Amino acid sequence: MTQSLIIDPNEVRRPGYVKFPEVPVNQYTFDRDTEIARYGEKGMVQMLHDMIVVRTFESMLDSIKKTGAWEGVEYNHPGPAHLGIGQESAYVGQSYVLAPEDFIFGSHRSHGEILAKCYSAMHQMDDGQLEGIMKGFLGGETLSYAEKIDYKDTKDLTENFILFGALAEIFARKSGFNRGLGGSMHTFFLPFGSYPNNAIVGGSAPVANGAALFKRINRKPGIVISNVGDAALACGPVWEAMNFASMDQFRSLWREEDGGNPPILFNFFNNFYGMGGQTFGETMGYEVLARVGAALNPEAMHAERVDGLNPLAVADATTRKKKILEEGRGPVLMDTITYRFSGHSPSDASSYRTKEEVDLWEQVDCIKEYSNLLISNGLTTQDEIDGYTASLTEKLVNVLKLSIDDEATPRVADGYIDSVMFSNEKVEAFDDATPEIDLEDNPRVKALAKKVRTSVDENGKPVSKMRMYQFRDGLFEAMLHRFKTDPTMAAWGEENRDWGGAFAVYRGLTEALPYRRLFNSPIAEASIVGAGVGYAMAGGRAVVELMYCDFLGRSGDEVFNQMAKWQSMSAGLLKMPLVLRVSVGAKYGAQHSQDWSALVAHIPGLKVYFPTTPTDAKGMLNLALAGTDPVVFLESQKLYDKGEDFEPGGVPEGYYETEEGEPAIRREGTDITIAAYGATVYKALEAADVLAEKYGLSAEVIDLRFVAPLNYDKLIASVKKTGRLVLTSDAVERGSFLNTVAANVQTLAFDALDAPIAVVASRNGITPGPEMESFFFPQVSWILDAIHERILPLPGHVPTTKHATEAEIARLNRAGL
Repeated sequence: MTQSLIIDPNEVRRPGYVKFPEVPVNQYTFDRDTEIARYGEKGMVQMLHDMIVVRTFESMLDSIKKTGAWEGVEYNHPGPAHLGIGQESAYVGQSYVLAPEDFIFGSHRSHGEILAKCYSAMHQMDDGQLEGIMKGFLGGETLSYAEKIDYKDTKDLTENFILFGALAEIFARKSGFNRGLGGSMHTFFLPFGSYPNNAIVGGSAPVANGAALFKRINRKPGIVISNVGDAALACGPVWEAMNFASMDQFRSLWREEDGGNPPILFNFFNNFYGMGGQTFGETMGYEVLARVGAALNPEAMHAERVDGLNPLAVADATTRKKKILEEGRGPVLMDTITYRFSGHSPSDASSYRTKEEVDLWEQVDCIKEYSNLLISNGLTTQDEIDGYTASLTEKLVNVLKLSIDDEATPRVADGYIDSVMFSNEKVEAFDDATPEIDLEDNPRVKALAKKVRTSVDENGKPVSKMRMYQFRDGLFEAMLHRFKTDPTMAAWGEENRDWGGAFAVYRGLTEALPYRRLFNSPIAEASIVGAGVGYAMAGGRAVVELMYCDFLGRSGDEVFNQMAKWQSMSAGLLKMPLVLRVSVGAKYGAQHSQDWSALVAHIPGLKVYFPTTPTDAKGMLNLALAGTDPVVFLESQKLYDKGEDFEPGGVPEGYYETEEGEPAIRREGTDITIAAYGATVYKALEAADVLAEKYGLSAEVIDLRFVAPLNYDKLIASVKKTGRLVLTSDAVERGSFLNTVAANVQTLAFDALDAPIAVVASRNGITPGPEMESFFFPQVSWILDAIHERILPLPGHVPTTKHATEAEIARLNRAGL
């Protein structure tokens, strides 16, 4: 099925000019009656109080970091404290007009964002709602500490809860919002719409985009805001996320009832500096940041520069932009100008800016200006402001004392981090599932019903490719099953829909699914994976695809820092039901044919699967799609058309799962063990044939199947039986995951080994074109050479290369090869 959009050359070749919408700059004007009608006199004063909360909280952290004390309370805080003193109006103005179901994803300078959003939710919820949230969170543990601090009523108790939960988290306490595992730059509180803050510059943009996508696809209320700094505009993932959110297909191809573009607001807290680099006039060229919206869509992303020193201006703009997003007309870009009086961090002396500049901004300090505005309009008095500040300071002193008490407020025990690295849960089915999947007359489903599910027929003759159930078919059936049982599941990537995926795995799904559940993404790997992270974090199940393993580098932060870490940094409060399908290539040369399994194996928090057979392609993908952990699912391009060689009855038709972490014995033997993963398993089997036929040796061949987790029991049992081990895969030798396997086997079965373990891997060089791949990828002869040179001399064997000799191994390492 092809796309319904026609690109008419007569239209795209027509001469003309591109016209850009006007971008409003600081257009807000104050009107007393209008603002009182919007927020009430009490609400306008409440904004000031919330700003004072943020200022006092951060001033406390600043003092602790610089002097080791605040208000007579001493404490040594070794961790970070990136402060936004001076930016309070931008935080509060934004959050005040958001509902609890609106999400904010923040930056590393996030204390103000967390407090402002939590206070906003507190103001909007009734006592019953607040009590239910506090009692249910961490089994009431954080609440138990909040109750130790004096309070008058439920709102006052909730304030204790917010201040203590945030501060205890910053000080790495078990009773903090994330058990102390997120810390200053990563803390959040989901029940109030405060979603994870990100230490990576611009890191929240692609993740927040995924959360907005979840709201749109699953028709959930609320909008999503990505808060980043102005320097983040230079980051590729930020641009990718804005482009993803701007895609025409949300309105041109998706159904009208699907709601339009994802409801995301990309907000730039523009304080004119990225650490010490000055974005205005030095490291950027936009002059007015808001102008960049014109690059993304004809509406210029409804971009606007807003005076962030006035909370009413920010609240007004946020309210207007929220309406646009709720109507599906986003995305939106806001350039919220502000200024931080503090350095990038407390250790920063701000030597990169002049005292004259800082003095100019201090003259328009947002708290002073807004206080004067309220006082001059008869809404509050200086005595009232001073009284509120004094009472808040007293409360915060008590919060500080409790949060630094090592006996009363301990940290998590050794080993706790291990317990939250994975959730290890399953979602079996949804009772109220409405899958929106049409299988009537589906060509792929009808074709599979006629296929032979083994590689040979009942007479032992090879089945033709046209008639044989293949590896890619196993992946298709697993995807189809989960699409039918999980209405939140959505899949996207490069060429996923009409093409059916680059390797025909999704062919047939186009006819079965609406666009909202299967669609083509931009060719922008960071946005693909980042959106998957946010989608899963918000409560959905995502399957995202990278066409080639080599493209992992384009999505490095999203895989290594986002996908892998949020479950553990949240202390298990977040789940990450995200599967990243990655094809491991061949034939296409140095930038399309690398096995980077070692890279993902090195990253804690990722599960890594690498199936070899059609049965495992289906069973392992079923397993990944049933779980709540992030899985990197590696697929060798050499195997997509492979049939089932090992399962006597062929690939099972019903639902099943491969047992997680368990290797498979593909052939039993007694003299030597050959273990592998990926396409090299078949080379290992060929080598076993030669060993038996030519040298009379019985080789046991083990398909590891899993990189992480990996149960070593079968491998150790085999080594104890044979006394010898060869490990092989298509990954290059240097840094190969198989070296880790070898080290672990040596530790776990040293006494059983009769010879050193040999690793047979690809050469430590570039992957050549297909005509020369036999020089690069492991060959049967290489496995035999390694056995002959390092494990067991083979009578009459003549090595084909010298790579397995000790002298050559030493020489290659000296040469960096």
